[in-house]
Amino acid sequence: MSTAPLLEIIGLRGGYGRVEVLRGVDLQVLPGETVALLGSNGAGKSTLNNVVCGIYKAWAGKVAFDGADLSGAHYTDVVKAGLIQVPEGRKIFPNLSVMENLALGSFTRARERRAENIDKVFATFPRLKERTLQLAGTMSGGEQQMLAIGRGMMAEPRLLILDEPSLGLSPLLVEEMFGLIRQLRSTGLAVMLVEQNVGQSLEIADRAYVMENGGIRFSGAPADLLRSDDLRRAYLGL
Repeated sequence: MSTAPLLEIIGLRGGYGRVEVLRGVDLQVLPGETVALLGSNGAGKSTLNNVVCGIYKAWAGKVAFDGADLSGAHYTDVVKAGLIQVPEGRKIFPNLSVMENLALGSFTRARERRAENIDKVFATFPRLKERTLQLAGTMSGGEQQMLAIGRGMMAEPRLLILDEPSLGLSPLLVEEMFGLIRQLRSTGLAVMLVEQNVGQSLEIADRAYVMENGGIRFSGAPADLLRSDDLRRAYLGL
């Protein structure tokens, strides 16, 4: 695994209107690494994702991806670079079919390899292949989450940010979802897993960050986080 960061965030600040949400965030993801970003609702996790991905503008700080400065870049340029987010709440197109949703995933990047990448998605998610013509809005929550991840894979991500992928799923589907994330991890894909499901996330992460009030309160190995009684109680509810 390379020691040069694939994603490097330095002193990132941002928010909405006049309300500052991110207060100087520093974070790294290495190539092939799975990083868990943990924290309660309102900690700033989704805001961080949206600033990193160019959906919202940073107020200050730097976002670098594979050495290129993406601070202030338009979100389409972020996608073209291979930094792909699977957003919280899935954000699939309910009135479009599974196949149409997947095709939209390659609209900006890897369009010329769309057919090949659809085959790869179906190999990862056989259930989607059985439902190619089904309207996405009629699928179960677990199937919709598979579709959202599959749509992200269509853009040939170099780093895949998964924002709360287990949100709203039954315990059985949560197990299945984390199994699929392990599968993605095994391919060497870099993953940033943004989750409230602490136990499952720490089982598969190489490193972990804990956010609180828009800042990073811990970074390090999952084992070190779990060994600290104070951190477990204060930030993870364990």
